[in-house]
Amino acid sequence: MWFIVLDRYYLERLIQFIERILQFVEQIFIVLSLYLFLDDEKSIIMKKGINYLSVVFLILSSGLIAQNQSYPIVDTGQELFYDTVHEIPAPAVGSIFYGQDAFYDGIQPEYSDNGDGTVSDLVTGLMWSKSYDMDGDGDIEYNDKMSYEEALAAADTLSLAGYDDWRLPSIKEVYSLIMFYGIDPSGFEGSTEDLVPFINTDYFDFAYGDESAGERIIDAQIASSTLYVGLTMMGDETMFGVNFADGRIKGYGTGPLPGHTEPKQFYVMFVRGAENYGINDFIDNQDGTVTDNATGLMWTKDDDGSGMVWHEALEYAENSVYAGYDDWRLPNVKELQSIVDYTRAPSVSNSPAIDPVFNCTAITDEGGQSNYPFYWSGTTHANWTENNEGSFGSYVCFGEALGFME
Repeated sequence: MWFIVLDRYYLERLIQFIERILQFVEQIFIVLSLYLFLDDEKSIIMKKGINYLSVVFLILSSGLIAQNQSYPIVDTGQELFYDTVHEIPAPAVGSIFYGQDAFYDGIQPEYSDNGDGTVSDLVTGLMWSKSYDMDGDGDIEYNDKMSYEEALAAADTLSLAGYDDWRLPSIKEVYSLIMFYGIDPSGFEGSTEDLVPFINTDYFDFAYGDESAGERIIDAQIASSTLYVGLTMMGDETMFGVNFADGRIKGYGTGPLPGHTEPKQFYVMFVRGAENYGINDFIDNQDGTVTDNATGLMWTKDDDGSGMVWHEALEYAENSVYAGYDDWRLPNVKELQSIVDYTRAPSVSNSPAIDPVFNCTAITDEGGQSNYPFYWSGTTHANWTENNEGSFGSYVCFGEALGFME
């Protein structure tokens, strides 16, 4: 009897979900995607988990599944296919480049503009401030930016739309908003009018760097509350930020840049609600797989153990039969980033930045030090160049990413 009641409940939710789809059939989503290709990286593969859902709901995407997860991963928005350079038609099953991100539809984004300076994410349960315009003059410019410490203080005192429980978002909360139909403008000079940022501008206000203040187009970094537990550069405290201009997560020193006296300045968004978002709930299935009950995803416990180029990683994942499953795939970059453990770093925890339930292969890096590799995702990273627009890919580093300065 309990199972009958459960199924009827989900059937009612299914009907509601279909009705919502019909209400939005006239919306047009313009998405661009891209494909990546690099050498000497490792892949880690994953499949969707189906825990606690009856079979009839497995054919559905997003909505109904997301409501049963505390950390639903919003899809990347990729729809185009690329080889190592250009856009291509969708590869046939079993052919080279088959299995990239654009083949798989995850939980689709769904927002509501509340008309009061806030936007609700109906998938994650997070409520966001809509604009970077901190001084309220109607323009987003350098003067709207804040240092890391100023952003933390502003969150503590912010009263917006009748709420006073705003906070500076974690890196995983900010990354939930990124959309990989954006075009990376790194190195571009000219008008930004035709550029496409990595965030949904139908709901969120966005601005590139303030060139009138001497900034680059890509100086549009968003501050997060997540600090790197190690140190970078000259022993600097470093914050992780998301850049919706170029589609990257990077570490940024919280103090002054070389040659400057004031701390680095960032655009700022504030968030409230869904305080468990970004917290994993890993279960070792004792069969070489790990299930994250927070996201509903199942992962291989071990990586493949050897480096390979991107199309080889795609093929490896698509052809894998493991632990009784044959529907493995390469994760998209938002899924892969979801398993980063930002409380760990090789220099601090003597481990990769991932829960110890996983096994990462140790390597010797370019500096001759023990480290951990970069991992492929199936997600591509489009750039503005005409003859090489599809040559870059999105990856996640669970070790230390090295940089050398002369």
